[in-house]
Amino acid sequence: MADGGVPGVEDVTRLGSWLADNGIPAGDGPPVVQLIGGGRSNLTYRLDLGPGRAPLVLRRPPLGHVLPTAHDMAREYRVLTALDGTAVPVPRPVALCQDPSIVGAPFYLMDYVDGAVLRTSEDADMLAPGQAGLLSQRFVEMLARIHGLDVGPVGLAGFGKPEGYLERQLARWQRQWELSVTREMPGYDDLTHRLAAGLPAVSAAAPPGGLVHGDYRLDNMLIVPGDEPRISAVVDWEMSTLGDPLADLGLALVYWTNPGEPDWLALAASVTTAPGFATREQLTAQYAQITGRDLSRIGYYMAFGCFKLAVVLEGIHARFLQRKTVGEGFEREGPAVPVLIERAHQLLDAER
Repeated sequence: MADGGVPGVEDVTRLGSWLADNGIPAGDGPPVVQLIGGGRSNLTYRLDLGPGRAPLVLRRPPLGHVLPTAHDMAREYRVLTALDGTAVPVPRPVALCQDPSIVGAPFYLMDYVDGAVLRTSEDADMLAPGQAGLLSQRFVEMLARIHGLDVGPVGLAGFGKPEGYLERQLARWQRQWELSVTREMPGYDDLTHRLAAGLPAVSAAAPPGGLVHGDYRLDNMLIVPGDEPRISAVVDWEMSTLGDPLADLGLALVYWTNPGEPDWLALAASVTTAPGFATREQLTAQYAQITGRDLSRIGYYMAFGCFKLAVVLEGIHARFLQRKTVGEGFEREGPAVPVLIERAHQLLDAER
């Protein structure tokens, strides 16, 4: 490994040469590269370019077990380019590199944005209960803002097809499961059959589909704390497309643990259990009030979110078994998969 390199960006000298060739000065030597931990899919690094120069962030695919159509750097870069300067705050995109020889895979660069990532109950200590309540509101408002974005003027009109979105997603994630699965999984086949049989009917009176983030959760945003906490950027757009916004909401509610409730997913101590955070029911009611959408099938959408997350985590578990993960905590992903499948069945049972 070259001096200053880390797994995924081993040759920083080559990266420094690429930066210079593309008009991105990196000071007197190669950049200092540091892995930004916490992510479970694409790898994210901070690049320090020398005194007086603002740092940048590099994003690249994981080291192994990259599934077809997944981890498309150009697609994620397109979303950031489209959203830059809109009411949805994102890091400013800087450059896209499709040449895998520079760091071992295609990558893109974006501005480094100040803000805290809230992931655990310890992270929540910076928030008083009133601030946690305000942040809960901002969380829902931002999701509604994403879903209400006029995609045409920003260049995302052809970014996906909202019609038939859930049916295509169900088929897509089943294919990804077949490419990722590492073991027998009780309840999985039955779950896919139930999800297919229960697909929500499309109403002509329903609001049209829109931009969906694909993995909307509190720790996929940067938070500036204070008397009135604000969201400085929404990040990790790798699964974004045009589709059914309620799938975004359903997955967000899967991630959100109610105050006083145990973290049933057991991936980490949930920040949203801290005093002052809204409940899932309150988030749902606020979203309905802002958007006017019919949320009578939200239980189905949460079950679908459990299914999708189970597939994602099984893929990460496969990379972990191959020793292709970078960072800590990946041993938790595998045990969460059967829990998610059981939870999905419970949600479908409750909907009946």
